[in-house]
Amino acid sequence: MAQVRIGVITDAHANLPATVAALAAMKSLGCQRIIHLGDAIGIGPHPREVLELLLSDDHMTLLMGNHDEWFARGLPDPQPVWMSDGELCHQRWTHAQLNEEWRDAVAAWPLIVDETIGNTTFRFQHYAINDGEFGPVSRDNDPSELDHAFAPVTDVVFFGHHHPRADVIGAVRYINPGALGCHPSLGARFAVIECDARGEIAISLHSVPYDASSVLADMVERDVPEAGFILKTFLS
Repeated sequence: MAQVRIGVITDAHANLPATVAALAAMKSLGCQRIIHLGDAIGIGPHPREVLELLLSDDHMTLLMGNHDEWFARGLPDPQPVWMSDGELCHQRWTHAQLNEEWRDAVAAWPLIVDETIGNTTFRFQHYAINDGEFGPVSRDNDPSELDHAFAPVTDVVFFGHHHPRADVIGAVRYINPGALGCHPSLGARFAVIECDARGEIAISLHSVPYDASSVLADMVERDVPEAGFILKTFLS
């Protein structure tokens, strides 16, 4: 068996410099494939550039996140109580930046990908799905809560959606590489799965710095709705 390296990212959230930095770092480490766990768009000022970059990479496996789903299948109608007027405006702005022909491509992204890599089984998904929707987030990544939410059937579960990095053991190992496109002080975060010739697996977590100044400037220059809240909450 040949050695395999796979990069895993999540929640690029329309942050182009972070996405470019992570992709370059993973390729420099010899990753033959990259898996993005969802939410390519939303929050950041570069939805068009990030989605175009991800769609153009033939070595990329792209999964569906909630922000992607709103573009591909439409925003909730009627407007749910948990979606503020500001967020609705932000989502409409995001979708207006994107090419219409990308809807079908994004709509085809799976919610779950199960794979066997070497001697280990993996599940990749944006987050646990309950009744067809992404379930409530375990804020502290409590293993028992994750066990209940994910009902795991593989050895390892990779997930995103919740932005903090996590690597915890419950019934199985749960890994969140950390949101790629949020919290610039933490860098562009990603994980690498390494499989040796014997099928043994090693998983490592990485972060590379990037210049976030253009992200902050473009939030204002492009008049992104809810920019003040986003800068304070996700890009500080």
